[in-house]
Amino acid sequence: MNSIDVASSNPFLRYRRMLDSYRRASASGWSDADFVALVERLQESVREVDGRGFEVTPLSQEPGTSRALALPTDRLWIKDDTNNVGGSHKARHLFGVMLHQALDNRDRPSELAIASCGNAALAAAVVARAEERPLRVFIPTWAESAIVEELERLDARIEVCERRPGEEGDPTYLRFLEAVEAGATPFSVQSTVTATTIDGGRTLGWEAAEQLGNAGVEGPMRVMLQIGGGAMASAVAMGLGQGVDRDWVRIEPRYHPVQTQACAPLHRAWAALLEASGIPGPDPQRAAELASDPGAIAVVLSLATNQPNRFMYPWDPVGETVATGILDDVTYDWLGVIEPTVRSAGWPVVVTEPAVVEAHRIAREEAGIDASATGSAGIAGLLDDALAASLTSEESVLVFVTGVER
Repeated sequence: MNSIDVASSNPFLRYRRMLDSYRRASASGWSDADFVALVERLQESVREVDGRGFEVTPLSQEPGTSRALALPTDRLWIKDDTNNVGGSHKARHLFGVMLHQALDNRDRPSELAIASCGNAALAAAVVARAEERPLRVFIPTWAESAIVEELERLDARIEVCERRPGEEGDPTYLRFLEAVEAGATPFSVQSTVTATTIDGGRTLGWEAAEQLGNAGVEGPMRVMLQIGGGAMASAVAMGLGQGVDRDWVRIEPRYHPVQTQACAPLHRAWAALLEASGIPGPDPQRAAELASDPGAIAVVLSLATNQPNRFMYPWDPVGETVATGILDDVTYDWLGVIEPTVRSAGWPVVVTEPAVVEAHRIAREEAGIDASATGSAGIAGLLDDALAASLTSEESVLVFVTGVER
């Protein structure tokens, strides 16, 4: 575990030698002390804005919650990121982006930009304010009033985006792309436009791997990840995988991205990929069949990489759900989610609205976490009949709860 600074509870210091920003800094002649000083300066600025800095967040075994979910195993582990900066995991991504920007020698552009309906916008506003960078936020017409008020308090420049006649796709994302083309710097949780956003997001996976290893957890494990744009799932899968590779933890993760019936472009893409590859049947069956055939995996991933627009395109119309933060009509980082999913014999789970509501209740009343419906949506995947039927008593389950109730 020589990549872990066990003396630090700040994940950006604890795992700094694994960050791409650290490698960039080292290649540019920075010392370890130089990088630590940068992180500490940014951390203190964030603390002044948000009242808290980045800390390793708790992971706990929840047998009572497992019973409330009627699972066949009591090995349910919940990673609670609701007390993180900005109230969600999104700030991990954007702090990581800001570290990369701090390494750039070019004059800093005058404006940052992001498209978001909630937690990502708040995280961006906190980190941008900490660095005294102007931020332009593109939000939907239905954004929650509490979010808008907090963005205003943080001096973000808010633009409410209505759909233009004949327009396809998320209008907030389209206006964001126009701003970037006009010269704004993308400050986003979509790695398709802000590649460095995965870097800081991996700290969530590294933390979970270290904590599970310290708890002696081993063997098969289901990993439930609620999906909007997909950056969290991509980053967590990468981080957990690196933890397994480094022997921090000896688990065999099987990934289950979770979306709602209101908007499920990832499952649609996954199902179409398998159909195009000639793999029929119920989701658990075809997921297992695919994972057992390296040639079929290669075909599926080749199709996804070479013909992405054939399989991933805007979900229309987007329905309604209380989990408003995962209503991205496109899973932007879907390629980073599909690969670990298919290789692990996992499959995307689409949940009903009653399941989302029940998962929200269970997170708050059984697990005692002040989570939003978006943040607890991963739990809803465990209420899916096919998923629950596939679980065994020997398996562990890991769920990330990532957004606080506002």
